[in-house]
Amino acid sequence: MDSLIKIKDSIWELPKDYKDCMNVPGRLYINDELLKSMERDVLEQIANVACLPGIQKYSLGMPDIHYGYGFCIGGVGAFDENTGIISPGGVGFDISCGVRVIKTNLTKKEVISKIKDLTKLLFENIPSGLGSKGKLRITKSEVDEVLEEGVNWAIENGYGWDTDKNYIEENGCMKEAEASVVSDSAKKRGKPQLGSLGSGNHFLEVQYVENIFDENVSRVYGLEKDQVVVMIHSGSRGLGHQICADYIRIMETASKKYNIKLPDRQLACAPIYSDEGIKYYKAMAAGSNYAWTNRQLITHWVRESFEKIFKIDAEDLEMNILYDVSHNIAKKERHTVDGKIKNLLVHRKGATRSFGPNCEGIPSDYLKVGQPVIIPGDMGTSSYIMHGTETAMKETFGSTAHGAGRVLSRAKALKMYDSNDIKRELEKKGIYVLSDSKGVVAEECPDAYKNIDLVADTVHNCGISLKVCRMKPLSVIKG
Repeated sequence: MDSLIKIKDSIWELPKDYKDCMNVPGRLYINDELLKSMERDVLEQIANVACLPGIQKYSLGMPDIHYGYGFCIGGVGAFDENTGIISPGGVGFDISCGVRVIKTNLTKKEVISKIKDLTKLLFENIPSGLGSKGKLRITKSEVDEVLEEGVNWAIENGYGWDTDKNYIEENGCMKEAEASVVSDSAKKRGKPQLGSLGSGNHFLEVQYVENIFDENVSRVYGLEKDQVVVMIHSGSRGLGHQICADYIRIMETASKKYNIKLPDRQLACAPIYSDEGIKYYKAMAAGSNYAWTNRQLITHWVRESFEKIFKIDAEDLEMNILYDVSHNIAKKERHTVDGKIKNLLVHRKGATRSFGPNCEGIPSDYLKVGQPVIIPGDMGTSSYIMHGTETAMKETFGSTAHGAGRVLSRAKALKMYDSNDIKRELEKKGIYVLSDSKGVVAEECPDAYKNIDLVADTVHNCGISLKVCRMKPLSVIKG
C-alpha cells in the first residue's frame, strides 16, 4: 500500500502516475484499520477503472471495498455522457441488488416473545435459497410488464400500497427500461424467481432500533428507539445475472469496435450512446425494475406475516417503507465537476447513493435532511440508517458505502466455521436464525465480514453519509 498518499484522516489518494494509462487519480475512503485488511488487487482495480475513457475526477473506493469482477465491490466511477463509457462490470451481475427497510409501530418488547413464530412464518411465506422459486406463476408477457413497469406492476396487481413507490429509488421504475433488449434466456431465468430472496449474502432481518444518533433526522424518518423494523436485502436474481453475462460478451466485441484500450478485459465497455451502450442501459434498467418488484412482493408477504402473528392490519401496524435503494446500478445524474454542472453516468458497484438535502430524486418528506442511506452489517452485529450529505455530492458523486464488505471468501469461511455452531452463538445473543441451506450460515458468519461499525464511522467521519440510528437483529432469514 506504499503507493497511497494520505490526504487526511480516512482519505487516501492513488496517484495518477501509479499506472501510465490512468486519466484521473484513485481516491479511497478507508480508515487505517480497514486498510490493513484490504487486498492488494483492489488498488489495481481502482487504477484500471481510472484508465477508462471519460472518467471524471476520481476512481473511487469506499471503506467496504473488496475485489470484484472488473470494478472492485465498493467502487464508484462517473463518466461524461459524451466521452465516457458504460460497463456491465461497473454494475455487477446482481443488477439493482439493494436494501429496503419497512417500518412498524411495534417495539422490541412487543415482538421478542413472538419472534420465533414470526420468523418461521416469514420463512414459510418468502421463498429463499439458491435457485429458489417465487410463489407467483406469471406468464412470459407479464415478465415483460414487470421489466418495463417495475413496482407499478406489483401495486396494480394488489402487491402493495399506492404510497409505496414514493419511498423507492426512481419510484421503483426506470422509464428507460425496454424488455425487448433482454434475452429470452434471462427472462426464462427470471420468470419463476420473482418474489424470492435468493441465496448468499441476501437476507431478511427483523431488527430493532438500538441507538439514535440524530434525533432530528430520526424524527423525519419516523424512527424511534426500540422500534422494530424489517430489512430486506435482495436483487434481480438469475435474470440480472444473465443480463450481465449477455452484455459482457457484447461489450467485449464493442470495446474492440470502438478501439477502447482495456487494462483488464473484465472492464469490457462501450460508449454510453453507442448502439451497444444504449441497449445495455435499457436492459440494466429492466433488471432494476425486476429487482424493485422482487423486493415489493417480499414486502407484501412480510406485511401478511405480521398481520397473521399480531392479528392487526399492516396499515394499523404502520408498515410503511422507510426507503429502498440499490447498490449495484448505473444512473444518469447531474453533478458539478470543476465548477461546471455535467451530465454523467455514475456506476455504483457495491456503493450506495447518498444524495444530500434538497437534491432532486428523493422523497419530498426527506428533502430537508437528505436521502436515507441503508448500510447493512453482518447477521451477528448491526446495521445503520444514515443520511445523504452535501459533502457526498461534492466529493463522491453522492455515494457512500453499501455494507460491511467481505474479508473471507465463502469457501474459506465454510472450511473455518460450522453453521450449527454459528447458529448457537447467535441464539445466545438473542438472534434467531433460519436458513434454506445449512452451509450458508457458515459462509455468511460474522467473521467473514469487516467490522460494520468501522465502516459506518469512516463514512460518518468523512462526511459522505451521517449516522441517524443503529439497528440490531432479532432474527435473520438466509437463503
